[in-house]
Amino acid sequence: MKRINTFSAALAFLLFANFAATAQIKLSDIFKKVTEKQGTATSATGTPTTLEIGQGIKEALQIGISAGADRLSVKDGFLGNLAVKILMPPEAQKVEKTLRGIGLNKLCDNVIVSLNRAAEDAATEAKPIFISAIKQMTLTDATNILLGNKDAATEYFKRVTTAQLVQKFSPIVSTSLNKVNATKYYSDLTTQYNRLPLVKPVNTNLTEYVTQKAIDGLFIEVAKEELKIRDNLGSRSSTLLQKVFGYADKKKS
Repeated sequence: MKRINTFSAALAFLLFANFAATAQIKLSDIFKKVTEKQGTATSATGTPTTLEIGQGIKEALQIGISAGADRLSVKDGFLGNLAVKILMPPEAQKVEKTLRGIGLNKLCDNVIVSLNRAAEDAATEAKPIFISAIKQMTLTDATNILLGNKDAATEYFKRVTTAQLVQKFSPIVSTSLNKVNATKYYSDLTTQYNRLPLVKPVNTNLTEYVTQKAIDGLFIEVAKEELKIRDNLGSRSSTLLQKVFGYADKKKS
């Protein structure tokens, strides 16, 4: 009888110990989750350190650059976006008007489509150049961007990436213009126009023109993304972004 009671007591002790351990684990998990939530709420406020500002700006710009470049590097990324769509070169717009007036709409349309296709091809190479510029950004650059004008990041990219973009885009645009027959279409268009009596012959460096327009389009999209994260609280997708740009909001108010 005594042996049975001893066994029962031991079993009861083991069951209690197991329950206590399980309860402790569950309570610790709950405590951990509550602590994490409190930590998140706290870390999203206050004055960010210089390092946090640098990290926040770089995170925001990588998100914006990826979104902008990805939009432009797909089919109709330029052609279907009125803000960046590439039209005839200025010196050829009179040519276009004249040729459309005599029924050569298809020829004009072919030129415009092919110019935009070339820019879309080139845009695929933009992201690595921008990402490299972000990585090389100093903490001073980041602070100046955060507390600067609403286009401060865009202006920074123009300053540090334009030369690289021109160098990278030019051969891609040149190859693409030939691939999509833009050079042929444009040659046909100017040839038709130059045959008309009393007109001034038109000659355009298409590679240079499309390269510059492609770069201009990229900066337009970068500016959109920059404005979005500055003005739209919903675009601040992480605690760090909320803290850094919330601080900027207070400094500017």
